[in-house]
Amino acid sequence: MLSDNEIGLVLAVSSSVFIGSSFILKKKGLKRAAANGTRAGFGGYTYLLEPLWWVGLLTMTFGEIANFVAYVYAPAVLVTPLGALSIIISAVLAHFLLNEKLRKMGVWGCVCCIVGSVMIVIHAPQEQTPNSVEQIWKLAMQPAFLIYVAISMSIVLALILYCEPLCGQTNILVYIGICSLMGSLTVMSIKAVGIAIKLTLEGINQIWYPETWFFVMVATICVVMQMIYLNKALDTFNAAIVSPIYYVMFTTLTIVASAIMFKDWYGQNTESIASEVCGFITVLTGTVILHATREEEQASPGRMRWQDSGKSFDEEHLTSLYSPEY
Repeated sequence: MLSDNEIGLVLAVSSSVFIGSSFILKKKGLKRAAANGTRAGFGGYTYLLEPLWWVGLLTMTFGEIANFVAYVYAPAVLVTPLGALSIIISAVLAHFLLNEKLRKMGVWGCVCCIVGSVMIVIHAPQEQTPNSVEQIWKLAMQPAFLIYVAISMSIVLALILYCEPLCGQTNILVYIGICSLMGSLTVMSIKAVGIAIKLTLEGINQIWYPETWFFVMVATICVVMQMIYLNKALDTFNAAIVSPIYYVMFTTLTIVASAIMFKDWYGQNTESIASEVCGFITVLTGTVILHATREEEQASPGRMRWQDSGKSFDEEHLTSLYSPEY
């Protein structure tokens, strides 16, 4: 009989395989859909008619379900770092299936992102497991967490209303920022739903509590938002770069949200705090390297350069994005 941690380990690894593969399947579906209509990056929804995109969505759903169940059986310290496997899987598949070459500097950027994120997770505060949905509701109503939610939603609205029209097609952090902020709230609400399901299966009914359904509603809204903007990110930027940056930002914000909501920072020693700071610096270094790799790819000989043409910036940008090599 497998222990709870072993079950969580198997589910977490399976989740990474599914999610890493889904990035590639959805990207291929988005490319096919773009050839027959408006791209998702420009507000199009023709990808909804593309079967391959739905296969990718189904694969990602399986991965998210496995990840959700893994958090029920195993602690976040075990489950979260294994999400880095999805980065490696998506990067390798993108290299062979999408012809998105990951240069040596890009590989080092991925390594920095993975190492930094693992350091953050390993030295992150231990979680306190609530015993009921009502207890989680009390934690969610704490002033500190409400401030985090307010700040996150304010940033999301600013990114959607101001930054997306201005630089959404050129700055990967716009779409990924929205996905990551909403994702941190998704994990908090999904954790509550998972506890409710587990307690109900153990004979302590949590279904009829209104707090349970509130968390279900929040999780649903956040997941839909993540899907929409993840599609835009994949359609606009290189999948081998979207995946690691999304992982880094999502992991970091989830740890922050969990630490605030569950007050896990109590008892932190100097060594753990120093390790977390080093992890953040490593993550920032990896993100900078990945951005540099992205800029190098855009300026490669196989692509049109904005400055090499007499066309306007917007015309040349659209030409580059719709190039068959993209």
